[in-house]
Amino acid sequence: MTIVLDEAAGDAAAREALLDRCFGPARFAKTCERLREGRLPAAGLALKAVDETGRMIGTLRFWHVALGADRPALMLGPLAVEADAREGGIGSQLMRAGLARAAELGHEAVILVGDAPYYERFGFRGEPTESLAMPGPVERERFLALELAEGALAGAAGDVRATGAIRFAPRPAPVPEPRPLAA
Repeated sequence: MTIVLDEAAGDAAAREALLDRCFGPARFAKTCERLREGRLPAAGLALKAVDETGRMIGTLRFWHVALGADRPALMLGPLAVEADAREGGIGSQLMRAGLARAAELGHEAVILVGDAPYYERFGFRGEPTESLAMPGPVERERFLALELAEGALAGAAGDVRATGAIRFAPRPAPVPEPRPLAA
């Protein structure tokens, strides 16, 4: 039996190992990772699936983004499920739980970059993203969105930007030591 729970602080190592197994090191080069980098997931929207032994077999997180100048939305991802558990509907269970929680928390729209045939079953479509631009390369047919509130994406246009709580700030460039002027 699989249970969906909120992630706990102690889950980081298991989550990262799961993501490494599912996506490999190339995951750090993806455009969506640029939007997640240095940020915390949206409050209440970092979920895990555990099996009967307590082993983490799935993860799903959402992140705050802005569409265009100031339209708030969530970015979904990554969704990952252990290879030996992929036929059990765990990804769907995480998706349903995550989208329901996002709606309960008052979020109105979700974007993602992913497999359209999979995400369409949850209502995601490409049309709402046609006037949006990610901050790096994405395959247009994989750039999808879902309205949790009717009309939330009407007229959405512009760049997708990371927002939300910062986990760590980039390290500033070192300031060179002053050197005496030659006489």
